[in-house]
Amino acid sequence: MIPPAPPRPAQLGPLLARCRLDRGWSQQRAAAELCAAAGVPTLSRHEVSRWERQRRVPGGFWLGWLAVVLDVPLVVLAEAAAATRRAGSTRATGPGRAAAAGVRPAGRTGPGRTGGTTRGGGARARTTG
Repeated sequence: MIPPAPPRPAQLGPLLARCRLDRGWSQQRAAAELCAAAGVPTLSRHEVSRWERQRRVPGGFWLGWLAVVLDVPLVVLAEAAAATRRAGSTRATGPGRAAAAGVRPAGRTGPGRTGGTTRGGGARARTTG
């Protein structure tokens, strides 16, 4: 007899939402708790929402603080984050999907880009208008 396959790790979004709701916290409260624990005042409830909807997957820094604040073993969150990434659940939909796919809209520059040179290092022609 073949033993049953081990259970697949849960995806991160539903796991975070369940842990938050088990505490009776709003997304705003979860963000405030994370900010207080990490000493970083810039996390908003919008980012918590993106994590729960799987529009983004938190990196190691926030996974560590989520484990502390939600009292969940870090390994559980890390496995769920990996499962979410493997499933490709972080694909954006709507107007931001081109940027999420690594395609930059025409005329915009991203972090670390000045728009003044081409990849080859040559000068880009600029027009004045």
